[in-house]
Amino acid sequence: MRFFLSGTITVIILNILFVLPVNAQSYGLGFYSHEVVQDKRTTLDLSLSNVSPKENLEISFDLSFMPNHEIYFGYILRIVDDHKQNIDLVYDNQANTRHFKIIIGDRLSKISFNIDDKLLFERWNKLRLLIDYKYDKITIFSGRESFSESGVHLQQSRNYKLLFGANAYRQYQTTDLPPLKLRDVNVTQSGTLLANWPLNEWEGCVANESVNQNNGTITNPLWIKARHRNWQMEKEFTVPGDASIAFDAANEAVNIISQDSLVTFSVNKTPQLKSTAYHSGRQLLVPGDQALFGNDKLYYLYIDQMAVATYDFKTGRWNKGFKSLATNNGHLNKFYNKTDSCIYTIGGYGQLIYKDSVKCYNVVTNSWKKITVKGDTFTPRYLAGLGVNKTGDTAYVIGGYGSASGQQIVNPRNLYDMMRFSVKDKSFKKLFTIDVKDEDFVFANSLVINEKSRSYYGLIFPQHKFNSSIQLIQGSLDKASYHLVGDTIPFLFHDIHSYADLGYFPHSGKFLAVTLFRENDRTRIKIYSLLSPPEPLADKVVEISHVNYFLWIGGLCAAGVVLAFATVSIRRRKKVIPPIPSNVVNDLPVITHYAVPDVAEEGEHLRNSNKNAIFLFGDLQLFTPDGNEITKYFTPLLKELFLVILLYSVKRDRGVSSEKLNEILWFDKSEKSARNNRSVNIAKLKSLLDKMGHCHLSKDTGYWKIEIDYTNILVDYHNYLNIVCNKTRLNKQRIIQLTHITQRGNFLSNIEYEWLDAFKSEVSNEIIDSYIQFANSVQIADDPEFLIKLANDIFYFDPVNEEAMILKCKALAHIGKHSLAKNTFESFNKEYKTIYGEAFDRDFNSILE
Repeated sequence: MRFFLSGTITVIILNILFVLPVNAQSYGLGFYSHEVVQDKRTTLDLSLSNVSPKENLEISFDLSFMPNHEIYFGYILRIVDDHKQNIDLVYDNQANTRHFKIIIGDRLSKISFNIDDKLLFERWNKLRLLIDYKYDKITIFSGRESFSESGVHLQQSRNYKLLFGANAYRQYQTTDLPPLKLRDVNVTQSGTLLANWPLNEWEGCVANESVNQNNGTITNPLWIKARHRNWQMEKEFTVPGDASIAFDAANEAVNIISQDSLVTFSVNKTPQLKSTAYHSGRQLLVPGDQALFGNDKLYYLYIDQMAVATYDFKTGRWNKGFKSLATNNGHLNKFYNKTDSCIYTIGGYGQLIYKDSVKCYNVVTNSWKKITVKGDTFTPRYLAGLGVNKTGDTAYVIGGYGSASGQQIVNPRNLYDMMRFSVKDKSFKKLFTIDVKDEDFVFANSLVINEKSRSYYGLIFPQHKFNSSIQLIQGSLDKASYHLVGDTIPFLFHDIHSYADLGYFPHSGKFLAVTLFRENDRTRIKIYSLLSPPEPLADKVVEISHVNYFLWIGGLCAAGVVLAFATVSIRRRKKVIPPIPSNVVNDLPVITHYAVPDVAEEGEHLRNSNKNAIFLFGDLQLFTPDGNEITKYFTPLLKELFLVILLYSVKRDRGVSSEKLNEILWFDKSEKSARNNRSVNIAKLKSLLDKMGHCHLSKDTGYWKIEIDYTNILVDYHNYLNIVCNKTRLNKQRIIQLTHITQRGNFLSNIEYEWLDAFKSEVSNEIIDSYIQFANSVQIADDPEFLIKLANDIFYFDPVNEEAMILKCKALAHIGKHSLAKNTFESFNKEYKTIYGEAFDRDFNSILE
């Protein structure tokens, strides 16, 4: 009886699960057509067997055409039965206005119809083909219209082939097909559903059937859902020297300005890539400068000379050239406002200074002016994202990298505020600050603004990495929530040598991401596309849905139901991806308080490594309660698995999802292979942690997490976090405690992983900030010797830290060691010049004042 009730509850829960809301219906199968060679065209082969010979057979499906192709001609569907009878649905755009036609056997039937181009190319259209054997009649339904022919002499059959697109089936083979999209193929008889092929897969060559598991086969599939998640490389090429880009959304083109020619990539024209040599001669371009398309013209901006060059597409000439390669205003943001016919520029960077100025160029009067702005403070920055509303009179600027003073040497940092700039009253208003819980990032130059949904899209990337990647995010214009959409794009970032931008072409429904990288006097351009609306990033979706569903079900039933839910969750992950609740993304817990032993206790613990401990500063070391070091038993893979889970557990107090582990450690393996590898290595890790005592691996919340009893096991990273998390509580004891931790070496100094870079950077920055904040609270006369040691500790992390140099020089001078103070200054100046290529801008006497 208990088993029966448990099973009944499980069934109820599973039924509820499958009616929960899911993401936008961006799925289906796309068909490669005449744009590729015959062997690369798409076939969908579906079969029906042992069909009861009843009165009728109905085949329905949703159909749409892919825009911007040259040829729309060929077979959409061929139905072939046991008697070698064929019924075909074809499309012929060379015919009259009725392009859709039905062929029966070797003749054109009387049935022909049309679907309005706007509906055909922009929406899904349901078609139903009804074969009525009793009355010897064929009817096709399209929207509210129906078209029929009687007396077609068809015989009933038990087996059918449904061949969509190209096929190689016996004498019915064909390679002619239009570039179509298909989904939700259903076959019914007298109201009974015989087969359903949703065509909602992400990948593979199998069309899963949901009624009788009568799966179909596909050759050369183009999965629509994948095109809403996976960026597709459109073009890759190089141009000599520097380059700049400008999106032309109206003509669906990307203009690439090079030194000797204008290269145009067109989404809906052939050829897609066209190069036009300048008739005005070679154009000198400046690294970091900007171009934009507005007022139906192409402009190149050179702020240092307060000049704008305009390109004439008819003559192939620029009306202006430039002389100098140096710039003081690179990587700025810009937009065109058609209300006042002005190009506005905001922010930028040059000569170690971040900019906050707003400038305006009137394209009618050819005049510049600097705008005096009001409202909220706009922090000087570059690497921000900017987007405008439809009329161009309101700009949204988010993120970037800069400093309050504008000076690169004074506490530069990542910025995450959303600022709104109004052209009408020339004012800034701060709307909100987004909450970044993981790795720091900046934005590509442009945002895509959707006023109707009050949302924006932007590309982000970590600017502190060379081998990086860019990620599309969707955020709100009214609140701080955002989430990741689409997969990542590889990106090499090296300051002015790199550039990334985002555009949206509404007619094609595509986002375009463009990356530039200059190397060896050539710039490599890569253009990627993604269909709209973009799908949420798979691993994030699963993490969030896993938490929500787990908590919900946990309140309803016992462990047996939870087990059933876990099974269904895995199956659903392959089929339907629900939306990310923005409140969950932004409200994941971050630990804010850590229990830490006092100075004497920790010093003793650090000196006696035979106590139970996990050390992450310096070399990675794990000691069991009896003093045995077990680090040597960790294979390279186990070590990385351990560190991923540990850092997310200690820093975030939440752990890490299985999907995130797969992404980091087994990204090159199939889902099944990754799951097997993960299970094996998780088991090994559990065994090793059991030797540690006072810590264990759990998944109670749906995330892999290492639970640690900090009263019995020392974790230096946990203690470090307790010190730096609240700088208002800093005192000499806590600073000494921090130096005890860092004296073992830099954080995981001998371990290098790409995902680990963000943690390392954060640790170094927090330690330096803590030391400096404490030093600023102490008078030099009170403890000069300790401050000298503190300055040396700062130099260990940052050899050209200006505040540490000044602190040390003043402290040495205070105790009468003037020559050592002068040597400290000269060593700093030498190192500064090596790194920045110029001398430090202050002399020794000025820093002692």
